[in-house]
Amino acid sequence: MREGPIKMVRRRKRRKLQKLTRLQGLEEGLRVKRSCPTCGPEPGGEEKDRGNTFSVQLLPPELVEHISSFLPIRDVVALGKTCRYFHHVCEAQGVWRRICLRLSPRLRQQGSGVRPWKRAAILNYTKGLYFQAFGGRRRCLSKSVAPLLAHGYRRFLPTKDHVFILDYTGTLFFLKNALVSSTLGQIQWKRACRYVVLCRGVKDFASDPRCDTVYRKYLYVLATREQLGMVGTTGSRTCDCVEVYLQSSGQRVFKMTFHYSMSFKQIVLVGQETQRALLLLTEEGKIYSLVVNETQLDQPRSYTVQLALRKMSRCLPHLRVACMASNQSSTLYITDQGGVYFEVHTPGVYRDLFGTLQAFDPLDQQMPLALSLPAKILFCSLGYNHFGLVDEFGRIFMQGNNRYGQLGTGDKMDRGEPTQVHYLQCPIALWCGLNHSLVLSQASDFTKELLGCGCGAGGRLPGWPKGSASFVKLHVKVPLCACSLCSTRECLYMLSSHDIEHQLTYRDLPTHRVMGTPKPSLRAEPPQDPGGSAWACEEYLRQIHSCPTLQDRMEKMKEIVGWLPLMASQKDFFWEALNMLQRAASGADPGPSDPES
Repeated sequence: MREGPIKMVRRRKRRKLQKLTRLQGLEEGLRVKRSCPTCGPEPGGEEKDRGNTFSVQLLPPELVEHISSFLPIRDVVALGKTCRYFHHVCEAQGVWRRICLRLSPRLRQQGSGVRPWKRAAILNYTKGLYFQAFGGRRRCLSKSVAPLLAHGYRRFLPTKDHVFILDYTGTLFFLKNALVSSTLGQIQWKRACRYVVLCRGVKDFASDPRCDTVYRKYLYVLATREQLGMVGTTGSRTCDCVEVYLQSSGQRVFKMTFHYSMSFKQIVLVGQETQRALLLLTEEGKIYSLVVNETQLDQPRSYTVQLALRKMSRCLPHLRVACMASNQSSTLYITDQGGVYFEVHTPGVYRDLFGTLQAFDPLDQQMPLALSLPAKILFCSLGYNHFGLVDEFGRIFMQGNNRYGQLGTGDKMDRGEPTQVHYLQCPIALWCGLNHSLVLSQASDFTKELLGCGCGAGGRLPGWPKGSASFVKLHVKVPLCACSLCSTRECLYMLSSHDIEHQLTYRDLPTHRVMGTPKPSLRAEPPQDPGGSAWACEEYLRQIHSCPTLQDRMEKMKEIVGWLPLMASQKDFFWEALNMLQRAASGADPGPSDPES
């Protein structure tokens, strides 16, 4: 009776052993070489692997591309840098098309460019709007809701109650603040947690140019619309128009349509509510303006406004304006050649910006004033009474009122002409507010960091409540792909997006134009102190020596560490070490702690 069960057990063991033997043979047959498919096998390993190796190149290219499309975007980019074969595989549009449709299933247009599907996939992978509130208990970085229909993020604008985001297909999204229930069942107020599509076919949009979002009651949208033909004609024409929406509800209250022969690309606002001037920049670089009364926009009536050529384009018709920036009482123009021109409409702001009223004409406030600059300007930021410029070499120039140290020059002296901030170079974004400035930069280890200077009241400079007259590193965790920023009275916003077709690149500064480097002469002599580092160190020591107390010297040393061209980890190390020394000097040091903490 026992022979039957024994035979069954032996039979099961025999079948299991045969099954394992077949699996082991299959693994040896499918073993892949640990070498580049295009560079050949490893030296000395050809005889060892002969007969039981398998090359990736033997697989159909379509199969390899299909497998690669299931990898995360970061892994696809890393795999494409291993060898030439995988570089061609990971650059195939079929791979990026599958990745893009997986990230955005509703996307039907891949956009434009040399690599349209790769650009679309990376835009949707890196898109995000982050914000950090200045008040309240939780002062950490949060992320807004991400609209599924959005094709990347191009620009954003916070208003009094909500946030508006424009994507790369011309769709404007309305991100609403609302009361939501938390995981604990509590009702809390949350920013940008719901979204709706406001309108499509948008080119640009703007609101009240003041830094305080309380004044941003209306949203002006520059869009393209289909206009029905005249009586007796067939078909329709595409015309540009400006639509005005209430920021609180998203309701359209006003619309003005232009002739089909006029095509605009940018809109900015300037002036008071009763005399709001809309500046429109055409594709040809000309500027037109019209005036509306915001206090009458919500009244149900129609009237005609006059569109006139701005004096900047009438007096200087040979110049082609590339972009504009504005605040309540001034406008800044940048031409396609990198020149900068100013319009200042009030004497107080003119005195703050230029330090004098000598050239101000109250009867001709639209007369453009040219700024003298050493190089081509790429982009700018205009605050209430100060502004910043970034040239083609990555240098930052600041000008205007410096009462709170918002120019970042290390002092509180006003500047009536562009002054270079020598310790900052190659910024990603620059923002000037009411009395403080922010710079988004990239460290040498490719991490992003946020620097700020000026007034620190209300928490607008996180980590520096007393403010700073120099740009210091703020205690904010910056997203890896952050590209622009904006600050309001209540919150700090950062937009994350990476466009592979439009990347900001700076030129190398010629040797004879570097500060402290002499121009080349007939006698070949080595340059003395290139960059003026010795002079800068002497100036830092003089500032430390002028501080009356040890605590003041420690605070000054923290500011100087922020100025030095160090890596982010090195700056964090020096700041933490100075904090430990400062606590020990004041008697508040609890003693050595566990490194893990």
